[in-house]
Amino acid sequence: MTNDINTTRASKLLFFLLCATLVFTATVYGTVHQPVISVFYLVAVIIVVLWAFDSLRTGVLRFNKSLIQIPLIAVILLGFVQVIPFGTIAETAGISGIPRTISLEPFWTKVFTLHLIAFLIFLAALLTYIDSEKRLRKVVWVVTIFGFVYAFFAILQAVLSPGKIFGVYEPQFAEPYGTFVNRHNFAAYMEMTIAIPLGLLFAGVIPKDKRLLFVTAAGLMGVALILSGSRGGFVALLAEIFFLIILTTETRSFGRLALKIGLAVLLVGTIIAGAIFIGGESSLSRIAETVASDNITTNRTHIWSVTLSVIKTYPFFGTGLGGYSVAYTNFDTTNGAMRVEQAHNDYLQIMTDAGVIGLIIAAFFIFQLFRTGLKNIKTAHTFNRGIAVGALAGCFAIVVHSLFDFVLHTTAVTYLFITLVALVVVSGSKFIDDETGHSQRRRKRPSANVTPIEVKRKK
Repeated sequence: MTNDINTTRASKLLFFLLCATLVFTATVYGTVHQPVISVFYLVAVIIVVLWAFDSLRTGVLRFNKSLIQIPLIAVILLGFVQVIPFGTIAETAGISGIPRTISLEPFWTKVFTLHLIAFLIFLAALLTYIDSEKRLRKVVWVVTIFGFVYAFFAILQAVLSPGKIFGVYEPQFAEPYGTFVNRHNFAAYMEMTIAIPLGLLFAGVIPKDKRLLFVTAAGLMGVALILSGSRGGFVALLAEIFFLIILTTETRSFGRLALKIGLAVLLVGTIIAGAIFIGGESSLSRIAETVASDNITTNRTHIWSVTLSVIKTYPFFGTGLGGYSVAYTNFDTTNGAMRVEQAHNDYLQIMTDAGVIGLIIAAFFIFQLFRTGLKNIKTAHTFNRGIAVGALAGCFAIVVHSLFDFVLHTTAVTYLFITLVALVVVSGSKFIDDETGHSQRRRKRPSANVTPIEVKRKK
C-alpha cells in the first residue's frame, strides 16, 4: 500500500482531538459532572466517525494489536454479564417483577460500562494514531507543557483564591485544588505529568543546554503536588523517583547509582523547600496525618473494613461495576447516614465491583503494561527510550497511589493514564520518519505497531 495514510485530514483532526481532550478533561473540573462527561462521550463518537472517514479515504482500516486493550474489553464484557436478568426477585414493598441481576445497581453498571467503552475508543485511537515520530513527540510536548502551565496555575490559585476553582466555583464537602474537585486527583495528575520530563532527564536524552528547562518544569509540578496536601500523592512521587532510579541505572554502576540517588534527594528536598517557601506548611502537616479521620466519608480504616465485608459476601463476580455505594450501605456498621461512593483504594474497589474475576483482569493489565514497558526501555532510539521510562514511571506512580485513593475513578486522571499507557506501548515502535530512517524514506507509511486491513470501496 503506497498511500500516505498518516496525513489525511480526518487523521489530523482525530489526532488533534486526542491531544485536545487531554487538556479539556483536566480544565473542566476533571470531567466529573454529567454535562461535561456527555461532551467526552460525544468526542469519542466523533473519533469513531473520523476513524471511519480515514479508513474510507485511504482504503485501509488500521488498528493496534497490542494486548494491553484486552483487559479493558474483558471488563466491558463483564459489565454486560452483570446486568443480564436471571429471573426476578421476591416482591418488595408491593413491587414485583424486579429483574434479578449480579449487579446490585444495574443502572450504574450500565453507565460505568458505557464509560469504559469510551475509554476503549480513546485508548485504541491513541495506540493507532500515534503513528509517527513527529506525533509521538507532540504528545510528549503536550503533556509536559500543559503540566508545567497547569502546575503554575494551580499554585497561583492556591495563593490567591484557596478553596475556589477559577476563583468562582467552591465545591461543597470537598477539598479542591487546581481545577479538580478532589485534591488527591490533582496530585495523581501531577504524578503523571512530572514523569515525562523526569524520565527524559533520568534517561540522559536531554541536551545540556535544555536540561534546566526540564528541571524547572519538573520542579514546579512537584511543588504543586506537595501543596495539594495529598499523602498518597507524596508517597507515589517518592516511589516514582525511586522507580526511575532503578530503571535507568545499571546494576554494576555504583557511581551512577549514588549520583542519581543524590540528585533525587536534592530534587525532593528542593520541591519541599519550594512548597514551604510558597506557604505550604499546612499542606506538609496534612501529609503527616494518619489515615484515620473524624469524617466517616474519608476514614479509610473504617471504609476498608466495611469493603472487606462486602468482598467476603460477593467474592467471585462482585456487586456490579459502579454499584459500590449501594453495597457499602448494606454493610456499614455505623448509622448509615453518610453515603460513601468510593473505597479509597482502587484494588479493593475492583474486588468489590468485579470480584476475583476483576482482580485477575487488573493483574493481567499490570503485567502486560510492565512487560511491554520493560521491553521498550531497551529500544535503541534514545529519545523513545526516555519516553518509555517516563511514561512507565508515571503509570507506576498511579499503581502506588491507587492503594490510598480512587484516582482512576476521575475521567481526566484516567484519560492521562491511558495516554501514558499508549506512550509506553508506542515508544517501542519503529517509525519511518524517525531520526534513523527519515533521510532514506520520506514517504510516511503505517508504523510497525499498527495492523492495516484493506477496505474495498465501490467504484
